[in-house]
Amino acid sequence: MRIPPYLKKGDTIGMVCPAGYMPPEKWQTAVDVLQQEGYSIRLGTTMNSKSENYFSGTDAERLADLQAMLDDSSVKAIFCGRGGYGMGRIIDQLQFKNFRKHPKWIIGFSDITVLHAHVNRQLKIASLHAPMAAAFNEGEYANPYVQSLLAAVRGEKSVYRKAPHPYDKKGKASGRLVGGNLALVSHLIGTRSAYKTKDRILFLEDVGEQLYNIDRMMIQLKRSGMLENLSALILGGFTDNKDTDRPFGKDIEDIFKDLLDEYDYPICYGFPVSHDKENYALKVGVNHTLIVNEEGSILSEK
Repeated sequence: MRIPPYLKKGDTIGMVCPAGYMPPEKWQTAVDVLQQEGYSIRLGTTMNSKSENYFSGTDAERLADLQAMLDDSSVKAIFCGRGGYGMGRIIDQLQFKNFRKHPKWIIGFSDITVLHAHVNRQLKIASLHAPMAAAFNEGEYANPYVQSLLAAVRGEKSVYRKAPHPYDKKGKASGRLVGGNLALVSHLIGTRSAYKTKDRILFLEDVGEQLYNIDRMMIQLKRSGMLENLSALILGGFTDNKDTDRPFGKDIEDIFKDLLDEYDYPICYGFPVSHDKENYALKVGVNHTLIVNEEGSILSEK
């Protein structure tokens, strides 16, 4: 696994929206803060899109914008403004020849899980699952989650702690960290972008899903074998869940517990990686150690 060079003051960060549309007023604060941190910002064409539909441009426009940032060796990191939906429509058309020669940090989460997984599986290059532009708004750039992004790109090693959860499965494990949005991780099964999970620490999060759909996606992971030989499992935030008119009959934590009880590796519930504010930066592909005990959980970068 190759680790891209960490950033230093004066480096250029390319900013793109390779999936959903984002109005400028939603990303301007992020640009301002990153410039105050000493970075130069290069805006892609999708950041000022004139699109009138869901996407930040046509497939061809979004592809060209992201491709330009991947190819430009003067761009030292690619910061995705938002996720939404759209990476899966262009991932197979992207060319990574120059990116392979000059790897750089790809930053984002949600739909950007597709890009993280593809880069991990096909190129064996680390990337950064982390807050995106909207997380900087309303003074939130000062919170520990956005600050963890800034620390990560500087090369600081992370150590994250959380309180114990009654369903935690205790133990200690090490392995490369992989994961992201559950819907996308399950959607990629059967494609050449799907994560390999043997001996990995897998982390999952999601937002706005029906409870039965979370159950279905976890069963898909289980049936595919992705959960069998993990080193450990981290369950993040599953927020804004919905239930059917006739109740599913289990809450989100019981869905996980019932499906995961058979596994003997450490499992951490409620880790702060999510679509909400609580979203620590995680280096995908980098070796980590997870400790789960009576005092809580510690995830530390090796």
